[in-house]
Amino acid sequence: MSNTQATREAVLAALKAIKTPDGGDVVSAGIMRALTVDSGTVRFVLEIPASQSEAFAPIRDAAEEVVRGLPGVDSATVVMTAAAAAPPDLKPNKPAAPKGPQKVPGIDRILAVASGKGGVGKSTVSSNLACALAAEGRRVGLLDADVYGPSQPRMLGVSGRPASPDGKTILPMRNHGVTMMSIGLMTNDDQAVVWRGPMLMGALQQMLTQVQWGALDVLIVDLPPGTGDVQMSLAQKTIVDGAVIVSTPQDMALLDARKGIDMFRQLDVPLVGMIENMSTHICSKCGHEEHIFGHGGVADEAAKLGVPLLAEVPLNMDIRLASDGGAPIVVSQPDSAQARVFVDVARTLVAKGVA
Repeated sequence: MSNTQATREAVLAALKAIKTPDGGDVVSAGIMRALTVDSGTVRFVLEIPASQSEAFAPIRDAAEEVVRGLPGVDSATVVMTAAAAAPPDLKPNKPAAPKGPQKVPGIDRILAVASGKGGVGKSTVSSNLACALAAEGRRVGLLDADVYGPSQPRMLGVSGRPASPDGKTILPMRNHGVTMMSIGLMTNDDQAVVWRGPMLMGALQQMLTQVQWGALDVLIVDLPPGTGDVQMSLAQKTIVDGAVIVSTPQDMALLDARKGIDMFRQLDVPLVGMIENMSTHICSKCGHEEHIFGHGGVADEAAKLGVPLLAEVPLNMDIRLASDGGAPIVVSQPDSAQARVFVDVARTLVAKGVA
């Protein structure tokens, strides 16, 4: 590793030599996004029109090469993402019929795991369900679409950067029998993803259609919390076979969960059921049981909405430690009571035909 420290200014100055198809350069063209220069590693995104992906492939390669040659740079990675198309001129022509949601080639079913608010354990549920389904013999993929807080690389014990042998397709990572892709693999752990809606939707489409998922029985999509661009883009462009809502029992979480449920109903995504996480806590010292966040709130809400309650997952230290350690509880302690909760949900999902 070089002792010279690369700077953001040096990278930008070097990239001004890389010309775009219209004769400008990649810096002045305003297509660079999310530039990071950290400990000899340089990463950035080129946001380009989807129709020009082939024309920009050599430009991306040239940008990587020139940055890689700078003093203090050990590695450089440039990712292309599709920009939102400019609105067409308003003309009195008959508009084309909009295309509806499409299947992703090679993927039999897509299951969304969502929550109304953050911090309720949605990603923990997603990783454990993925591993439980893989243990049941299913061919499982996990797409970490929580672009603002991607946690699946840590939870599944995956590190490194996905390869792209031809500059167009991305090879996903794999561990515990699960094929996984996450925006977190393309950024530093402490780097914020500061992207607007069109960039988020472009990144989601790339991770769905340009990743070599192979043949999957089910792709679990770990969605960001709330009811934003990513959720709407997924449901409007892709056939989603079902959604699972994760919530804790307290009233504030349930208020937000109702909004998530209403969103999926408006988008015609079938609700498979609800999972109450952090349902109860049993003291490891004395065995006393406490309902720290209340109890039964999700069950009551599921009954009101006419959807199944899939599970009540306890608030347990082992579940948290397993996820932080990169081996979810269904992998690290497959015979534990906590793991059996997720295994039972996985079997229910298979029986329902959504996994």
